[in-house]
Amino acid sequence: MTRISFYILKSNELEQRQAFACRLIEKIYHQGQQVYIHTDSAENSEALNQALWAIRPESFIPHDVMSADNTENSPILIGHSNNAPPRLMDVMINLTAEQPLFFSQFERVCEIVDDDATIKQAGRQRFQFYKQRGYELDTFHI
Repeated sequence: MTRISFYILKSNELEQRQAFACRLIEKIYHQGQQVYIHTDSAENSEALNQALWAIRPESFIPHDVMSADNTENSPILIGHSNNAPPRLMDVMINLTAEQPLFFSQFERVCEIVDDDATIKQAGRQRFQFYKQRGYELDTFHI
């Protein structure tokens, strides 16, 4: 069964949420796992793509934004459609207000919740959704 991890941030700044997501992606990648990052728009996918290129000059995190014209063989994919990634992957990082329908195909789902009131409320709803369905839940205060 999919394990769900909630990461609660004290900041309400989008840049801090994005920076934490990049550090988490880097950590998961170095553990040898494949990561799918789910965003809510093409603009947010591209912003995360740029942030991953700039995370650290000495670091390289191979990643790709999902599109119709790429091969999507990267160990890290960024997408924003309602469709599951083109192959099975280990971890999904959800940066949207809702859990995607395909979340249960992953071994682990990471939910990043910051201190913005809207994001916090959506996070609470996702937490209840997972809890009511019996998923194993972890919470980490960052």
